[in-house]
Amino acid sequence: MKKTLLYLTLCLSFFASKTALAQDPYTLTLFDQAVYYGMYGATVDEPIPEGTIRNSNSSYSKMLTEEQLAAFGNKLTMTVTLHPLCDNYDRIGNVNLALVPKGATTYEYNEVERIEIGRFITPFMDMNVTNPDSVPYVYELDNLTSIFHDEAITAMYDIWIELEVYGYQGGPGQGGAAVEIPGCAGRNDVYMGSLEFYSTFDNSIENEGNFLLPLSYKYELKNYTLEGTDVLGETVRTIDFTLDEPVNNANLYIITSNHGANAGGEEYIRRNHFIYFDEEQVLMYKPGGVSCGPFFEYNTQPSCIYYDCSTTPAYPRPHTDAAWSWNNWCPGDKIPVRSVSLGQLEAGEHSFRIEVPDAQFADEQGYFPMSVYIQSDNPALSTNTFDVATFSVYPNPVVDVLTINTTSGTTVQNVTVTNTLGQSVYKGTTATADLSELQSGIYIVTAAFTNGTTATQKIVKK
Repeated sequence: MKKTLLYLTLCLSFFASKTALAQDPYTLTLFDQAVYYGMYGATVDEPIPEGTIRNSNSSYSKMLTEEQLAAFGNKLTMTVTLHPLCDNYDRIGNVNLALVPKGATTYEYNEVERIEIGRFITPFMDMNVTNPDSVPYVYELDNLTSIFHDEAITAMYDIWIELEVYGYQGGPGQGGAAVEIPGCAGRNDVYMGSLEFYSTFDNSIENEGNFLLPLSYKYELKNYTLEGTDVLGETVRTIDFTLDEPVNNANLYIITSNHGANAGGEEYIRRNHFIYFDEEQVLMYKPGGVSCGPFFEYNTQPSCIYYDCSTTPAYPRPHTDAAWSWNNWCPGDKIPVRSVSLGQLEAGEHSFRIEVPDAQFADEQGYFPMSVYIQSDNPALSTNTFDVATFSVYPNPVVDVLTINTTSGTTVQNVTVTNTLGQSVYKGTTATADLSELQSGIYIVTAAFTNGTTATQKIVKK
């Protein structure tokens, strides 16, 4: 498949002028408990917040104003929070960045270019259970700030953010929950969704220029129709494109997940995914396979995902990776955004290809929604950095004890936690931090390691 360079307009962003970035912390609540409705029903005409457009029962969109874009620094956290209404099944949801022609007050959904910036799975959640009564999804999206401040893009496009939450009310045996949840008979509201951005400025990072190329948005990869594959009977997709200019520090961003199959189908079988760029394998991964224990609390409606229904009575699955060796994702968790550093790309022809050779779609059911884009924000770091693949914090969001994990052979020397005002609220010298006394909110964890490196990560305290 041939991919044009976003109608050749984004070529301008190769050498976008540098913009002065805001240096104060900035919080923006873009959606505040917006109500979503059944995805299979006719589009409702219920009121929506000012400045918001309803693309469908499952999709709302709002434009970032020039003032809001200018207020973002170069560090960005996005938090999506869902409150359950009349659907208690595991569904897919996502957040998109849409490029809409400048000055438009609305747009046709299928006529604009977009990238998917976050994907999540809703939990089995009963709205009548009030503790907890919501589920958060937290994303680190620093790379998006280069798009927000790219004058070549913002001169031609307005940036809209779409929050999409899918749900359905059916009945017993129909895959919906309107009959099962007391108080939901005759209703078609499924969730309330909120989205908040939190941004800060790191003066050790200098961004020079930006390049953005959307390649695929939720393409349904599957092997039983030519609308989902290059070769019938094979699960493979190739995207060819041309660069008119070289691109430095290019990164490939990929989101995939397995969906829409019966029990025992591809949704519940882990497969190796192979990613090729210019015919060279650059990534291989197998989704899932890790414990869903951290997200058990959000699944307030019992299900045979979190409970082993092969026993009587059914017992919760243990919090071990071995007990979850079959899963591709966890209800109540986000789907990973995987990235690959491509380095410098020369002008000319290039290709992206994904293959899942072992995939088997029984009865022609199931698909892997795939979103892909390439971006280069040309960061210049003036301080020693730590490979993010070797550093992680768990769990996030955290209730009590936070654990810092490393896989690089180094150990934690000290830990500092600061609030959004820059005030230190915790200091320690071990890989675990008891944060139970902190108030709910967003915090910054800074860890120093014995090899002389440091790393930071944002967390949410519940």
